[in-house]
Amino acid sequence: MHRRQPKLGLIQETLLLTLHARALDAGQASPILGDTLSADLAGRIDYDFGKLKVKPNLVLTTALRAKKLDGVVRAYVAAHPGCVVLDLGCGLDTRMFRCDPPPGVDWYDIDFPEVVDLRAECLPGRSHLVGADLTSSDWLTAIPGDRPAMIVAEGLLPFVPGDSFQAMTRALTGHFPSGELALNGYTRFAAWAMKYHPTIKALGIKAAQGFDDPREPESWDAGLELIEEQILTRAPEIAGFPQPLRALTRLTARSTALSRQGARILRYRF
Repeated sequence: MHRRQPKLGLIQETLLLTLHARALDAGQASPILGDTLSADLAGRIDYDFGKLKVKPNLVLTTALRAKKLDGVVRAYVAAHPGCVVLDLGCGLDTRMFRCDPPPGVDWYDIDFPEVVDLRAECLPGRSHLVGADLTSSDWLTAIPGDRPAMIVAEGLLPFVPGDSFQAMTRALTGHFPSGELALNGYTRFAAWAMKYHPTIKALGIKAAQGFDDPREPESWDAGLELIEEQILTRAPEIAGFPQPLRALTRLTARSTALSRQGARILRYRF
């Protein structure tokens, strides 16, 4: 049975873009992420996914960055079985289902109220749903602040205006005794160029910000320390990319500066 067509703003509509990309990956003979739950969910939503004009390279990179971030979350949860996990701008991501944390972990999926309402309808589960504007810190009062935290921000950075992402990060790291922040980083050029991407252009969105130096967040007064930069053009999964994308990606991987214009996973401790 098809669910109703979701009524979302332009920024919120990007959740359907990433959902569609994960669903397309799951339909491949050799998927990178293999998120069959996303495929099932996309098939039940009344939405014209064709208008998003998703290209194969976006499907591959979306699946790859999700897989790498899942790995970061699993590792942290294994080392801190009583932690809290915050998935910021969660959309309809199925990360909690993919990572399957033990009962001692409290998982919070956080997004705009209308997105959380859609998520409650489409993806009922055992996570805590928090409907909030992430640029405000009021919602943090509902989150326990006496336990270590794994904070994930996938695809969020370019769509948070001005210095709001830095302010949000300071509020988050100040709320918890310790933890990690994991995000997919965008350079300033990559964030600027997103508005010309066919899919983003189709939604009418103008991306906002990024940063070039992976150590720049250490200057945000948020107590962050860079512990890892994963440049995804160098990931072993590239061997499974179709040609000519595989050859182009491997060529790009020879240059760190060029590779950073693409997908990279950044991990910080605080």
